[in-house]
Amino acid sequence: MRAILILVGLILVAAGIWALSGHANYQATDTLVQLGSAKITATHDKPVPSWIGIAGIAVGALLAIGGFFKKS
Repeated sequence: MRAILILVGLILVAAGIWALSGHANYQATDTLVQLGSAKITATHDKPVPSWIGIAGIAVGALLAIGGFFKKS
């Protein structure tokens, strides 16, 4: 259990740093024009908000520290 906490914590810290560095994107689709059942959409990439990266680093650090200090 201790190793799992440390591993998950380190993965979350790495993912948080990756998101903060601006490399994490997701696709959003917007409807430009809709006329009856026909519609024109546009798909574009948006960056993941920085607060998600900060939250990942904070939660990951807490899990990793908790794993280091947990007694088996």
